[in-house]
Amino acid sequence: MRVLWALNKAFVKDIKAELKQNLHYNTVSTIIRNLEEKEYVGHKAYGNTHQYFPLISQEDYQNEILKQTTHKFFKGSYKDLVSFFAKEEKISQDDLEDILKIIKNQ
Repeated sequence: MRVLWALNKAFVKDIKAELKQNLHYNTVSTIIRNLEEKEYVGHKAYGNTHQYFPLISQEDYQNEILKQTTHKFFKGSYKDLVSFFAKEEKISQDDLEDILKIIKNQ
C-alpha cells in the first residue's frame, strides 16, 4: 500500500521495482489482487494489463488495520494493546506521558 500511495497509480512491475524485497512478479500480483478483493485497491484495465491505484487513504487504512489487530489479538481492548507494548519495552514512559497529554487535550 505504501508504494501505491507514493506512486498514486502503478502497474505490478512498477510496484515490484519500488519494493525493498526482491519478490517474484507473481507474488506482488497476488498481494495486489488480495488488496483489491478487500477493496483497498482498484484497477484500470489496459488489455491484459492492469494499472492499480489506492481506494483508501493511508489514515483510513491504518485505522482499519489497527482496529482489526486490536480485535483479533487484544479482544478489542486498546488498553491491552498499549500494555502489551509497555511490557515488551516497545514504548517508553515518555511516550506514554505524551499519549496522556494528547488524551487530556482532546
